[in-house]
Amino acid sequence: MLHQTSVGGLALEFEKILPRERVFADPLRRLAYGTDASFYRLTPQVVAVAEEEADILAILATCRRLKAPVTFRAAGTSLSGQAVTDSVLAVLGEGFATFAYDAASQVARLGPSLVGGEANRRLAPLARKIGPDPASIATAKIGGIAANNSSGMCCGVGQNSYHTLASLRLVLADGVALDTADPASVAGFRRSHAALLAGLAALSAEIKVDEVTAARIKEKFRLKNTTGYAINALVDFDDPIDILAHLMIGSEGTLGFLSRVDYRTVPEYKDKASALVVFADLASACRAVSALKSAPVEAVELLDRASLESVKHKKGMPVDVDSLGPQAAALLIESRAADAETLRAQLAAVTATIDLSTTLNGVNFTSDPVESGRLWDIRKGTFPAVGGKRPPGTTVIIEDVAFPVARLAEATADLQALLHAHGYREAIIFGHALEGNLHFVFAQGFESEAEIARYAGFMEAVAELVVGKYDGSLKAEHGTGRNMAPFVEREWGAVATAAMRRIKALLDPENLLNPGVLLNDDAKIHLKNLKPMPATSPLIDSCIECGFCEPQCPSKGLTLSPRQRITAAREMRRLRCDDPDAPQLAEMQKAYDYAGDATCAGCSLCSTVCPLEIDTGAYIRTLRAERRGGVAQAVAGAVASHFALTLKATRAGLAAGDFAGRILGGDAVQKASAAAHRTLGLPRLSPAMPRAAWPEARPATEIAGLAPVLFFPSCASRAMGPAPGDDSPPLQQVAAQVFARAGYRLVLPEGLDELCCGQPFASKGFPDIAKAKAEELANSLSSDGAAIPLVFDTSPCATRMQAFAGPRFRPIDLVQFLRDEIAPKLRLKPLPETIAVHVTCSLRKAGLASALIDVASACAETVIAPPGVTCCGFAGDKGFSQPELNDHALRHLNESLPDDCREGYSSSRTCEIGLAAHSGRRYRSILHLIDAASSPR
Repeated sequence: MLHQTSVGGLALEFEKILPRERVFADPLRRLAYGTDASFYRLTPQVVAVAEEEADILAILATCRRLKAPVTFRAAGTSLSGQAVTDSVLAVLGEGFATFAYDAASQVARLGPSLVGGEANRRLAPLARKIGPDPASIATAKIGGIAANNSSGMCCGVGQNSYHTLASLRLVLADGVALDTADPASVAGFRRSHAALLAGLAALSAEIKVDEVTAARIKEKFRLKNTTGYAINALVDFDDPIDILAHLMIGSEGTLGFLSRVDYRTVPEYKDKASALVVFADLASACRAVSALKSAPVEAVELLDRASLESVKHKKGMPVDVDSLGPQAAALLIESRAADAETLRAQLAAVTATIDLSTTLNGVNFTSDPVESGRLWDIRKGTFPAVGGKRPPGTTVIIEDVAFPVARLAEATADLQALLHAHGYREAIIFGHALEGNLHFVFAQGFESEAEIARYAGFMEAVAELVVGKYDGSLKAEHGTGRNMAPFVEREWGAVATAAMRRIKALLDPENLLNPGVLLNDDAKIHLKNLKPMPATSPLIDSCIECGFCEPQCPSKGLTLSPRQRITAAREMRRLRCDDPDAPQLAEMQKAYDYAGDATCAGCSLCSTVCPLEIDTGAYIRTLRAERRGGVAQAVAGAVASHFALTLKATRAGLAAGDFAGRILGGDAVQKASAAAHRTLGLPRLSPAMPRAAWPEARPATEIAGLAPVLFFPSCASRAMGPAPGDDSPPLQQVAAQVFARAGYRLVLPEGLDELCCGQPFASKGFPDIAKAKAEELANSLSSDGAAIPLVFDTSPCATRMQAFAGPRFRPIDLVQFLRDEIAPKLRLKPLPETIAVHVTCSLRKAGLASALIDVASACAETVIAPPGVTCCGFAGDKGFSQPELNDHALRHLNESLPDDCREGYSSSRTCEIGLAAHSGRRYRSILHLIDAASSPR
């Protein structure tokens, strides 16, 4: 387990107000939790996890007493350095992930740690969504989305947090809360904070009578703009309560804490169509953007020639990119409507808006979700294309600016020239063209003073171009942070910047809330505290620490997430090279053995959402392999060479456990096992521990009229039968009868008990032994003559063996075979039941998640796939050796299932053990469900 150490006694102060397990002061977790998606590094002195507003009040009181600055952190996906600190970091826990919806007003009341994508998932059945749509919405949380006024491809200015804010609940630095949706709270605040409100009212009045400044503010905020505070609130509103509420949007945690944000939701239309239109030159593309500004479009994304080059091999690209000229550009256009007829009319209007003679491929909309998805994959693939090719030791910087749409072509060309002039020839430009919002992406190293100077010169030139020539926005949607703080006055001028400083002084007079962010007197703060990115392993060197992986990880919140594992690995690598005697190195390494290695499920789900497809699980497995000495290798080799004996021993152990449970009682065995786990580190038995599965008689070799299917039951299926009290027939028997109904004859491999896909050895860090077992299995099951279907009953095994597939060896996942071959040949009558399904990590990685849902939906009237469960965390045998991982991963399972759901189904026996134990329901193979719901045709 992780142990606590204190830094300067600060942690002890927070342990007085919070449970000890929610206060981190050890060097590993301070580093890991202190990292965000920016290229800045500050390590907090202490990390405090807040689960409710009372925690925030206590943290603020302690910080005021100690005069210790505090930074609030939601998901840590921000890019400008606004979520890092070297003081107190208050991380929001799950207690703040609240959701409520008022149907009458169509307002969603959201807690700050609720993921934006989760809010939209809950709103989807109502055909609503929140307005902001940042690219990070599947990871970013409401607190950060609002505090940064994040936007995205579709929301523009009109649907951002500022313009869709209904009300909010905030906590000021003095510890006083205000709920603008509660008249009593507002009335009390007007009495207690009359001076503050008077100050805001006076400032608003001053700005409004200054016609030049007021007009400039209005004009600047017609563009996307997150540079500095949302001082448009001073001219948009008269009531200081409204001014205060809207100043909180985009304030980056420098003015107060957001306990709840209430959004006026916007429609989510199901009918949509997309087109990727390629133009011969950038000017033609930008003229089309100006015309499309008034057309019925939801999004218009610009890709310059370099962007198109970076994704030219993507499936769905409508032109031969190599044949394009150097000035070519493309627009990805999407239109959405409430119904198909309206959509058709909109598409006609959009097409008529574009001068077809300027396009290279015409305007061809598709409403097919697959084809449309490919077009958007082209757009989304631009950033990873740069990130994946950058030199080791460098980071990827993605800046965002905004120009007047009327001057977009000229500004884009100037930006391209500027990038080339400063040596960023690999840079690409893309963006949300309707708003004049451009992103430019380039690789940057900070390992030398020369590289830092190059970046400094470039940023100075960017500021001069964006502000000096075009009067645009230096930060359109990524927030000011530390990155653009030195340039705020250059963009806004002295009067507006002075107003921002007055706002900060009114709301945070002691400068305790995220100081140095958004406003900073240090003209070089954007060049300080730069994050080191030492080359560590080819498996992880391309990671940009964006955090997109984190919602998929079963150990996030228990120990470390994939991003945090990589961050810590890099820092330990840096220390080993630069400061091998650093006292924190040994402590970090010891803690990493548990937090980084032992509690990593190795499921690799992180790679499925990573923009660069980084597999942190694979990296952790290499660390395990590096530590496997000769004795461990010999033992693993002996187990692999005598695998049938291993299975016998496993069955004997399960039988002994079952016998003990029947003699002593299940509760007594569980308590003894838990005690042995705590004190001796022995595996902890699960409440859903299976009985032994003894070998069955082989199926008949010939059944007239049935086509043969070679069926491979995993070692877990062969050793582990149903749990005590479950009278389900053996899985092999169920498979035989289901297959026979569909016209197939089950055939088992010879020498079955010696065969294994190698997964247990791969996960433990024995890659060579794992490969040998997989090759042995592939050779044993290869077909010399006419190929017959080869079906694996367990998804992890099937997915692993795909790497060994060839002309003579074609493994098929059971779930895929049931959907494609078995179900169509059966008469299925959905059971009048509510059932749960668990989509294993392997099914997700193989793209077969929908196959399990399809099969289950054909067999039961109501199917639930709990949205809060990704990897179950059982991870082979970690459900026994590190049961806290399984406990943590499935902590929300039971509450996600209704009372009338009594059965669950999956495609991995070990996963089913943990699922049953944590849900109080029986979980079995999906074969059992299709058996119960099917009959012969």
